[in-house]
Amino acid sequence: MHRIIIDGDPGHDDILAFLTALAHPEEIEILAYSTVVGNATVENCSRNALKVQDYFGVAIPVAQGYEQPLTRELHLAYQFHGKTGLDGAPFLKESQRRVEKKHAVEYLKDVLLSSEEKIEIVSMGPLTNIAMLIKTYPEVIAKIERLIMMGGCFSLGNALPKSEFNIYHDPEAARIVFDSPLKIAMAGIEACFAGAILLKDIEALQAKGKGTRLLKSILDFYSQYAYKNNWDRIPIFDVTPIMYLLKPEIFRVEQYHVEVEIKGEVTLGMTVCDERGPVYLPEVINPREVLLDCDREEFSKAFFDSFRILDERYEL
Repeated sequence: MHRIIIDGDPGHDDILAFLTALAHPEEIEILAYSTVVGNATVENCSRNALKVQDYFGVAIPVAQGYEQPLTRELHLAYQFHGKTGLDGAPFLKESQRRVEKKHAVEYLKDVLLSSEEKIEIVSMGPLTNIAMLIKTYPEVIAKIERLIMMGGCFSLGNALPKSEFNIYHDPEAARIVFDSPLKIAMAGIEACFAGAILLKDIEALQAKGKGTRLLKSILDFYSQYAYKNNWDRIPIFDVTPIMYLLKPEIFRVEQYHVEVEIKGEVTLGMTVCDERGPVYLPEVINPREVLLDCDREEFSKAFFDSFRILDERYEL
């Protein structure tokens, strides 16, 4: 059983990742959901997390975190997610629930320190909350089993040629996290594209319950930029770390020492994976699990199956 905290910026793909995890309570227990600015404002990210929970009748605590990167200007991803961060599902109603009174850093500190067992953190957005959590309360590191994150890249960027959005958005926070003793699994862009969902499968998807109804609405909106780029598939980025929890055997993983670039003009936020080998590196310093590839068909099957499971539990 994976006992997890989700930290993210929902966000269409964040929501689909949350729901993929929700479909497998026998394997994943979601203890809390903390939000951070990224795809949209942190207020909208929190609203999205709450109203999706309401739609399915679940009540996982949502703690709101940072509304700005540590030192950088704010860059939101409206071009992919719309102004709300979750455009395209108008049937979702605003929640009457509120976020926790404590800031996300304080709330996560309490959850971690009160747990008798170690907890995994699944990061799906910029690392601002996580960086300040471990910097302010280093004692929590001993309570974190590992950080499984969507972020970074081995070579292919999206915010910049060699930089991925979540890291680029707050590279100083990412530097703090990667310089820490945390055990880290990095699900970067390569693994996300390897598991991309075919557009023809989205077109063939029929809504039969609450799960596939929301899935269809989200993917119809989210896949627009794939059509604009003449792609035949689209990566559902934030589902990747959840899928790594559920099906680690379908991924190809290598160990690298990883540094985060915080000064480069065209490489800001680059996750530099040291490939020099044993001649230059007799041992890998603080090795990170870097996800490089996966079985696309197995990924896609497990993804769509998760929403069929939700259909069985939550009828329209």
